Amino acid sequence: MMKITGLSHLFKWENLYFLVGSNHAQTKHRVLKIDRTEPKDLAIIDDKHVYNQQEVRELLGRLDLGNRTKMGQKGSSGLSRAVSAYGIVGFVRFLEGYYLVLITKRRKMADIGGHSIYKIEDTNMIYIPNDSVRVTHPDEARYSRIFQNVDLSSNFYFSYSYDLSHSLQYNLTLLHSPCDPGTVEEVHTRSSRQQDSFDIFEDEGLPTQVFHGLQSEPYAKYVWNGKLLERVKDTVHPDWLMYIIHGFCGQSKLLIYGRPVHVTLIARRSSKFAGTRFLKRGANCEGDVANEVETEQIIHDASVMSFTAGSYSSYVQVRGSVPLYWSQDISTMMPKPPIRLDQADPYAHVAALHFDQMLQRFGSPIIILNLVKKREKRKHEKILSEELFPAVINLNQFLPPEHCIDYIAWDMARYTKSKLYNVLDRLSMIAENVVKRTGFFINRSDFFCHTLRPDERWGDLGGSLTSSGRVQTGVLRTNCVDCLDRTNTAQFMVGKCALAYQLYALGMIDKPKLQFDTDCVRLFEELYEDHGDTLSLQYGGSQLVHRVKTYRKIAPWTQHSKDIMQTLSRYYSNAFSDADRQDAINLFLQVYQPSESKPHLWELPTDFYLHQRNSMALTHDRRSYTYWWSEGILSYLPLPYDEVPCEENMKKVGVRRVNRYDESIDTYTEFFKPYELTSFDDTFCIAMTNSARELMPKTVGVDPSPFTVRKPEETGKSAVIGAKSSKEETVVQRKTAASAPPPPSEEQISSSSEDDSEDDRDDDGSVSQRSTPVKLLTESGESDFLQQSMRETYGLNLAALPAEEDMLIYESLAFVLFFTSPSYLSLSSVPVSCFTTDSIYEVSSPQVDRDNREVFEGHVLTGLGQVRSLCREDILMYREYIKNRYM
Repeated sequence: MMKITGLSHLFKWENLYFLVGSNHAQTKHRVLKIDRTEPKDLAIIDDKHVYNQQEVRELLGRLDLGNRTKMGQKGSSGLSRAVSAYGIVGFVRFLEGYYLVLITKRRKMADIGGHSIYKIEDTNMIYIPNDSVRVTHPDEARYSRIFQNVDLSSNFYFSYSYDLSHSLQYNLTLLHSPCDPGTVEEVHTRSSRQQDSFDIFEDEGLPTQVFHGLQSEPYAKYVWNGKLLERVKDTVHPDWLMYIIHGFCGQSKLLIYGRPVHVTLIARRSSKFAGTRFLKRGANCEGDVANEVETEQIIHDASVMSFTAGSYSSYVQVRGSVPLYWSQDISTMMPKPPIRLDQADPYAHVAALHFDQMLQRFGSPIIILNLVKKREKRKHEKILSEELFPAVINLNQFLPPEHCIDYIAWDMARYTKSKLYNVLDRLSMIAENVVKRTGFFINRSDFFCHTLRPDERWGDLGGSLTSSGRVQTGVLRTNCVDCLDRTNTAQFMVGKCALAYQLYALGMIDKPKLQFDTDCVRLFEELYEDHGDTLSLQYGGSQLVHRVKTYRKIAPWTQHSKDIMQTLSRYYSNAFSDADRQDAINLFLQVYQPSESKPHLWELPTDFYLHQRNSMALTHDRRSYTYWWSEGILSYLPLPYDEVPCEENMKKVGVRRVNRYDESIDTYTEFFKPYELTSFDDTFCIAMTNSARELMPKTVGVDPSPFTVRKPEETGKSAVIGAKSSKEETVVQRKTAASAPPPPSEEQISSSSEDDSEDDRDDDGSVSQRSTPVKLLTESGESDFLQQSMRETYGLNLAALPAEEDMLIYESLAFVLFFTSPSYLSLSSVPVSCFTTDSIYEVSSPQVDRDNREVFEGHVLTGLGQVRSLCREDILMYREYIKNRYM
């Protein structure tokens, strides 16, 4: 087996295209032949043979020689290289022949367990039929322009070896699934291994190491080129198929006293019922909602890269439009068009379909956080709450009580305007309760540090415990009207709470609590703001209007003018460009497929019939209103049905035997690329955002812990922003630092409200970090060491020297005991070795100079508790190290 992970080359001839794909090391190749004589059909031949480098050169040479034109004839001769690419997006046809869409530029965005995640930077759309057979159509060019309005260089991601459509929990759970080795695909033949593999044991006559690899089908909802690959899915080898997702991907490095921890944020936008802000609202007849995004935060200790030996943790939450039949009329040209309910759904049929999907993918409990307004002079957002609340009650009466859907309604906009309440304090209470109920995923069991530093919150944590760690069961579903500004802030607060638990589970902090104004939270906040801006641009046409700083009320005064500009930009995009963007999405996802017998895409008055299948044909199997969930789901709850190793799910998993050094499973070769000449400065790990480089204060001597609360002027970015704005933010922050009492309890179903989180607020004043010495640098440049006293740590003052009289008594006693002991009388002067020189049998004792002896004695004394004070040379050495390492 091989995966097309390297640079592929498209060779052009008059009647054929030859696409030659290779692995990273350019040692294995596959060849795809595309016929150019078919005007409207797609003819692809894949011999499914793996070529080595010499074989593919001979093949291309024979093709070039055999296809050369006669001497003297005009035109090109033989094969010519048309384009180089990194993967196939798919094949698409409008009214003429097929196009081939190739990825020509990529950029690495993240690394998870040695698996690289790339962002598409540029693509090339190549028309396959040659000019001699091309049948032109006047509207072909217009369809091509509409298709290319979906900018593939804007937030589309792919990976050669990691399934981005599934969560980390699903992918790692799959590794522990039982498989039948008797029905797997065989390993390569010996001749193929001798030519292409990196097996270092073959030459020594040792048996080849064989492993069983698992590969699952991608989750169709989050794949955006599934329809573009559907035509060739059963024709070409699976190594050619590469699935892309749309959304966001970002990764940053959190340095905890030099220990690297990677924080990754992945957002998967649903390809079902996809579209723009006012043109896609609510849900369709299949339960797919508009603006549905699954956000996953992955935390892992980057010291160990492997999935099997490393420590990985993830937490998933979802946003999406209110699952009802509703829309907004944009013909009125109003900033907030009126909300209208399009269809009556007394039995909550569409909501049942939506929550059935969630139970199948995430398990229970499903927690709804509804942030829409509840008090308005004229009914607007309140219409949605009045419909959603009865729908949840109706569905819950048929579910077992322990698996009921939890509903939390909280008017976030109203509390933001109030001066009596702190919005983020309330959100942190909700977040604490949610994370306790759903738990999170980690592939490691509890560390010993949890016994040394126990925390009462850890015992109340939900989820499901397994032999290898714990898994998340259930998910939080957050929504407002647009699922943009309010939703992103709420998701950030839940993610911040989950991040604290994840770091505690990995043994990085001493209690699961993180505070604002620390390097760790600042880094996480920047990731979430980029995440929110990206999703807002995709759906709403502008960046976020209200950010975390806005709700903390510490945003600078210049932010208000930016908010106004973003509001105007969003209004302009919704009014004038959303319709064209919606047409492009419908064409790209093949929701609409052009045909000469159908009206053109731009002639349709609405795309309602494209997304609502029941409007074009009657459904034959009508689902029950009482047993509204899929068969088999309830028997496995609270575990998600998709992750249960049942017979139906194992049909989606492919098993194959591979060589230990096969590149498809060799993460070392993929990550380090030993066959390439690379520079350390150009590697992704050094180029990614670094908490020590980007956020840590540049003043030497300040505590380097990323969990220490800092003033805005102390951050690493304050020099760029300016001292004046930092001081203004500090003043505003001090005015709003006081936390307000929590508001009255909110409307909800079940007893899972946020009433048990009041005690957590008592810990906000403390810093979650290890008890390490804190070094501060005074203005004069002298170091002031603020350490815990010896008496506080050990119970007695070990650093103070005993009195002189006590020392004399001790020395006299030691002298008497030494000379009266039997061991002293039996001492002899026998040499250590009878050999005069060193040999393989004996060596002479090493000679240690005085300086090294003093260093060793210092370590021994430190172990005994007698810590000596640092001299000036030590301080200068440490200062130079910090300067060279972080500044």
